[in-house]
Amino acid sequence: MFQSKAVARQHFLSIREQRTHAEGLLTCAQQVLPDVRRVALYVSRGPEPQTGALIDWLLATDRDVLLPILYADNDLGWGVAPGAADLVPGRLGLSEPPTDLGSDAIATADLVICPALAVARDGVRLGRGGGSYDRALARIHPGTPIWAAVYDAEIVDALPSDAHDHPVDAALTPTRLIPLRRSGDD
Repeated sequence: MFQSKAVARQHFLSIREQRTHAEGLLTCAQQVLPDVRRVALYVSRGPEPQTGALIDWLLATDRDVLLPILYADNDLGWGVAPGAADLVPGRLGLSEPPTDLGSDAIATADLVICPALAVARDGVRLGRGGGSYDRALARIHPGTPIWAAVYDAEIVDALPSDAHDHPVDAALTPTRLIPLRRSGDD
């Protein structure tokens, strides 16, 4: 067990920075993706599990892809992905869709795949610490599946959590989808 979220973040970021190859999520997602019309996803950066090919495949199979737009207060708006070539530069070097549908647009997603540094088997998700995704995930409809994108080694038995942390239902890795027991579920 990690002493704090800060210690856990430092640990997982350090391991990710040592990766020589960032693996993609497409192959696994093609095998496990439910029949959904709209997926909220994100544009990966650096050593994160890669989402570019997954976004392209979702668009090619006539699905809508919502991508986040990072606001100055670290909240997230959402826009429909126009295609990788049409993304625009956003805050903190992120790539974003050109049109903002607002922060409540995530509620229209049938599936949410969010970034994480690690997840615990009880559904606790460790993000980068800005609270952006915890706020966004609180806006989705109950029952909408939430998957955290991580590498297999980033699934752990326990992580520190706070009351505002929003649990996830599963971990999507480049090799498999792992159902998680959400915090508070019996």
